[in-house]
Amino acid sequence: MTERQIRIFGDPVLKTVSDPIRPSDDVTGLVEDLLDTVKVPGRAGVAAPQIGVNQRAFSYNVDGKIGYILNPVLVEVSGEPELVDEGCLSIPGFYFERLRYPFARVTGTDIQGTPIELSGTGVMAQALQHETDHLNGTLYIDGLEKDVRREAMSQIRQAPWF
Repeated sequence: MTERQIRIFGDPVLKTVSDPIRPSDDVTGLVEDLLDTVKVPGRAGVAAPQIGVNQRAFSYNVDGKIGYILNPVLVEVSGEPELVDEGCLSIPGFYFERLRYPFARVTGTDIQGTPIELSGTGVMAQALQHETDHLNGTLYIDGLEKDVRREAMSQIRQAPWF
């Protein structure tokens, strides 16, 4: 298919809880678009809402591994939450420290309905949490500490794309 344009902060689809994908839904095109869009260098993950689709799916590109998952559910996080530098394609040019768990695991399915489990530490754990948040209508800046979020919003409002 094709690399899709990323929706930017302020687009209502980014704050909407995504609909589950039903077994009867043909999401072949969506999966191909998510994979093509995440292959751009510097991208660790792309959630369907970021390309304007209100369905529960995301792609990932971490440590040379590229894939996708449908209807992911964050089933486990563990370890002591730590501050990590985080950014988002939908809030371009900004990185802010926020707490993330060092380990995360999601379950879901592939396009044939076969169960999938993804888990990891480091960037993969961060991506699993970040992309699952997108599907729940949450942006990473929503999880910033109050003072950091206030400063982040001030900076974002100054961005030329805002």
